[in-house]
Amino acid sequence: MKTLVRLVLGLLVLKVAVANPRFSRQADLDSYDDGNYDVDDINSENQEYDYEDGPTIEDPEASLEEQEEEEEELPLKPQLIPQGSGGSGVLMGPDTQKGMPTCLLCTCLGGSVYCDDLKLDSIPPLPKDTTHFYARYNRITKINKSDFASMNKLKRIDLTANAISSIDSQTFMGLPELEELVIRENHISQMPALPETMTLIDASHNNIDSKGILKEAFKDMTGLLYLYLTDNEIDYIPVPLPDSLRSLHLQRNNIQSMHEDTFCNLHDFNYIRNALEDIRLDGNPINLSRTPQAYICLPRIPVGDLI
Repeated sequence: MKTLVRLVLGLLVLKVAVANPRFSRQADLDSYDDGNYDVDDINSENQEYDYEDGPTIEDPEASLEEQEEEEEELPLKPQLIPQGSGGSGVLMGPDTQKGMPTCLLCTCLGGSVYCDDLKLDSIPPLPKDTTHFYARYNRITKINKSDFASMNKLKRIDLTANAISSIDSQTFMGLPELEELVIRENHISQMPALPETMTLIDASHNNIDSKGILKEAFKDMTGLLYLYLTDNEIDYIPVPLPDSLRSLHLQRNNIQSMHEDTFCNLHDFNYIRNALEDIRLDGNPINLSRTPQAYICLPRIPVGDLI
């Protein structure tokens, strides 16, 4: 009787297992626990029942768009752009005699080159695009014609407070754009020839006498505004002076006399020199009251001794 009951129960269990796959799967797992189930079969069945819609495939176009968005969000990195040096083709300018480029020895800002207080004994080679050159408070003793050769853009040269005693006569004549020359506080005895483009000349505090200025040196400088020759050994006013001149500083020289047509035109009493408003003759052994006709065309009387 017991055998019959067991047989009936076994048939019922088998019927239920066939009708319900989950029950069958549990039965299989029970078999796996007993060491009778293959691991590869488990993996295959997991794939069969866990992924109802099948495996996911990435869209290549969507991935490309995501990469582009990520690249756009990255911060921009600054790029170092090498600065040229005046068309010379050499980074930081041409090399100096000290074994380093000019713009490493000096300071180069745009077209300006600053070589102040560096104990230089000569003019360093400059970048070709230099427009303003400063070499103040150095030990330069001589200016050679080759120092500024082919400097076609150079407008200002300032060599204040060096030890310059000699300048080649044609040094500055090959500079078509030169407008301002400052050579004050040196030991110069001979003024160099200068181009007609000059607007400012400052050669104060030197050893220049009347023989050291070329005849009619300033006559053709139709744009000259400022002429400073203070503290030299000049014994006459370097005429003729262009009508454009505004300031003439000759104080503390050796000027003893003046012609009545130094500033005015005695043949034309209607001539008026309106621009020349600043004339300094103080510190000279000249009595300005002796030549009153020399100032009738001027807007102001020169500064100096009237007694």
